[in-house]
Amino acid sequence: MNDATRPHVSTRQLQAFVALAEQRSFTRAAGLCHLSQPAFSALIGQLEATLGLRLFDRSTRHVEPTAEGLAFEVSARRVLAEFDGALSDLTDRLALRRGRVSIALLPSLAAGWLPEVLRGYRAQYPGVEIEVADVLSEPCVERVRSGQADFALAAIRADTPELQAEPFCSDGFHLVCPPDHPLATQPEVRPRDVAAYPFIHMARGSSVRQYLDAALHPLQMQTLMEVDQLATAMGMVRAGLGVSLMPALTLFHFAQPGLVTRPLHWPGLTRRIYLVRRRERSLSLAAQSLYEQVVAQPPQVDMPEPPISRKRYKKASLLRPPSER
Repeated sequence: MNDATRPHVSTRQLQAFVALAEQRSFTRAAGLCHLSQPAFSALIGQLEATLGLRLFDRSTRHVEPTAEGLAFEVSARRVLAEFDGALSDLTDRLALRRGRVSIALLPSLAAGWLPEVLRGYRAQYPGVEIEVADVLSEPCVERVRSGQADFALAAIRADTPELQAEPFCSDGFHLVCPPDHPLATQPEVRPRDVAAYPFIHMARGSSVRQYLDAALHPLQMQTLMEVDQLATAMGMVRAGLGVSLMPALTLFHFAQPGLVTRPLHWPGLTRRIYLVRRRERSLSLAAQSLYEQVVAQPPQVDMPEPPISRKRYKKASLLRPPSER
């Protein structure tokens, strides 16, 4: 049966039918539906005419469903229950009593900054389901592109026909080393000073590594090892195996006994974080609310003015990542 031949039945007709099937009286059923008896009778008559079936046997004393009416009652109740459920779900979503939101972001942001944002969000909307994917920048962007995440925070400016990326925040890099390391007290730490010691690198796919490689080129570090996790880098540096350079938003991992951090004022060595979402596709109410809360609560990062002139480190090429050149 196509749309042209399928009977069109309204929820009002179904409600009237169920009321009459329950009450077995036009007068009582009309009262339940807040209709006059003639108007109610006309509604039932229209339903029977639309379906081409007699749903009730009528007499001066009784109203009884026919066999077809009894069969139709089961379906009518199911349809009305599903309709009520859909309206209830929509109402809950409008009031953000229900819903779902998925965000993808760098692990350091997920562990250090996001919990406080989500604490406030959950206090307002406790019924909303939240999914957090703490992954590197490229997987962050891919999750948004594929629809797995509503939006992402990544260190990639993913401006494409499908995606838009807006600047969100920036963080500078810090030297991380043991307190008895020569660089811990050196008045001015330069790129070649760091290159003189064994270095603990993050994995090549990380935003930390990508920004460092671009900024320090052509200077080569004495790479002792590459690690995937910030906690691993922290342990290696604390053991005295080498030093490392880390963005400010990761430093909570390094607030440990046996470690010191020092801000570096190397021109251009700044990591930029972007807020990535799909173009021409609106967010759900739950996702839009979290998006607005994220925008309103960016990480607070101290970014002191560099006291060293750019000329001094021109050869070190401390600069923009390849995607921004």
